[in-house]
Formats: sequence, C-alpha cells, structure tokens
Amino acid sequence: MRDQQTVFEEFRRLPSIAPRELLGLWKGRGIPAEHPFDGVLENLGWFGKRFTPNMRADALLFRSREHRLTAIDPKWIPIRLALRFHSVGRTRVARDLFSCLQRRLRARGPVASLKTAVFGGAESAAMVYDMQSIVDHFRRIDEVRVMGAMTISGDPRIYFFELERVDEP
Repeated sequence: MRDQQTVFEEFRRLPSIAPRELLGLWKGRGIPAEHPFDGVLENLGWFGKRFTPNMRADALLFRSREHRLTAIDPKWIPIRLALRFHSVGRTRVARDLFSCLQRRLRARGPVASLKTAVFGGAESAAMVYDMQSIVDHFRRIDEVRVMGAMTISGDPRIYFFELERVDEP
C-alpha cells in the first residue's frame, strides 16, 4: 500500500479535466492510500458516480439487491462517526445492514454539483456535495479513466479513487 503523500503526488502530476468531460456514468474503485475509508465503499457495494448535463451528480451509486443502481443521499451519513469507526465499514455486518438501509437512504435526485476548483496546484473539475462538507477533485488518467481525491473539511487525509467511464451498469 502506498502512503497519502505518494498517491497525492501521482494525482498532482495528472492533467486537469473540465467538468463537462465527466458527464455520464462512471464505475469506481478505491486506491488504497492509508485512508480510513480504504475498502469500506467496496464492501458496501459501491458502484460509482453519475454526472448529468445540468452539472449535477449522483455522488454515491450503489448496487442494490436487485442489481440495480441506487443513488444514496450522503446527508444521512454521519461522516465524522464513519471516519472514527471505519473498521466496522469493512465487515459483513455493515454490508448486510447497509443493503437493508439502502431504500431509506435513497436520494430524491442529484446531491452534488460539478464545477471547477483549484486543488493540488491546478484548476480542474470538482464535485461539491450539497449537504456534506466534502469535495471530490478530479484529474484525467486517460480517455476513459479519471482519478479522484475526496477531501473532507477539517480532516487532512484524502480518500483516493479511480473512475472508469461505462455505458451500462
């Protein structure tokens, strides 16, 4: 596993991407970098993100039991508690409980906005959550993949992830 600084330097070396280039459906996977959330989203069935033409986003898409995609509203997630008890998020109990709670956590529409922001020394696309103090910053890996860096206000650690453009879930 690489450390935060090493992965951050990789992120910084990547070229910027414009918000409009992110439109569509993206499948995600975490990039282990000594963050408390490493492995948590995958354990809970995280699929990825969807960006719409009106610059809005389904920030957290999960696979439901029926294998459909369910957009979760992050406003219901106690982020400080999740950071503190992150190891629970990697358990089977957490996966089963989250699966049962998905209907109650479902978003009523997009829950974040796409814009441009400066991060890591460059201006690039960013997704700002509506009801959480979270910003995902993006850089281009290649034509179908981007690297993301999720920042949480008040926490110096960065959760890194990769998104790959997909046509169908």
